[in-house]
Amino acid sequence: MTAEIDAVVTTVRRGHRFAEANRRLAAETAARLGIPNVPRGNDSLDDLRARCGVRNVLVARNGRLTLDTPSGALFFHPGMSHLRIKNLTRGQGDHLVAALALSEGMRVLDCTLGAGADAIVESYAVGETGRVTALESNPLIAAVIGDGLAHAAGDNYEMHAAMRRIAVHAADALTYLREQPDGSFDVVYFDPMFRRPLHESAGMNALRASADMRALTPETVAAAYRVARRRVVMKERRGSGEFERLGFSEVVGGRYSRVAYGVMT
Repeated sequence: MTAEIDAVVTTVRRGHRFAEANRRLAAETAARLGIPNVPRGNDSLDDLRARCGVRNVLVARNGRLTLDTPSGALFFHPGMSHLRIKNLTRGQGDHLVAALALSEGMRVLDCTLGAGADAIVESYAVGETGRVTALESNPLIAAVIGDGLAHAAGDNYEMHAAMRRIAVHAADALTYLREQPDGSFDVVYFDPMFRRPLHESAGMNALRASADMRALTPETVAAAYRVARRRVVMKERRGSGEFERLGFSEVVGGRYSRVAYGVMT
C-alpha cells in the first residue's frame, strides 16, 4: 500500500476492556496500509479529520475495525448471508449460487467484495475443499471487511468457517485478472455498484462513498472470460442495459426480484 490513501488510523477514546487489542490493531493496520497511526486523545473524529487533513478515519473499536467517513460509518456485518445460508441448508436454494452453478470444491473469483455477504454465501456453497478469492479495489473497505471476515464471532459455526476461508485482496479487478493464468478459476463474479441504490442505510452510504463507482468495461469482462473455466456472472438491476452492453445474453434470477444475474458461458 502507499501513503496516498486518504485516511489515518486511530482508536476509540474509551474502552478499557479492549484498549490493548485496539492499540495493536491500529498499529498493525497502519503498518499494512502505510498510513499514519494517530493517538486519539480527546479529539472527536471530526476534529481528527481536520487536524490530519483526511476524509476517512479507520477506528479500532472493541478489537475490530470501523471506517468512519463523512457519509457514515462502515463496519463488518454479514447482512443477509446467514438467512441465505439457512435457506441453502433447507434445500431452498439461492439465486446467486444458482447463477454461478456453484458446487463443492469450486474456485471462485469474486471481483467486487463490497460488504462481503455474497462472498460468504459463495464460500459456504463451495465448501471446505473450495476456494473463494475476493477482490476489493478500495484498501480501506478491504481492511474493514477482511478484518471482519477473519475475526467475527458467533454461534453459527458453518457460516463463520465459510467466512474464514475467504482470501481478501485489495486489488483492482482488471489488474488482478491480467496476472492470472487462463482458466485459473471456475467462475468469476462481478457485482458493480448500482448507480441508483436499492436501499439507503448509514453503512451502505459509507460503502458507496468509498467504493469504486466505475462501470464494468468490456475489457474487464473479456479478461474474466479468459480466466474463468466455466462462466462469468454479473449482478445488476433487472432490465439493466448493462447486460446487453457487456455481452451477457443469458439473464437469470427470481421472478419478483429487483436484481438479476447475467451469465456468460
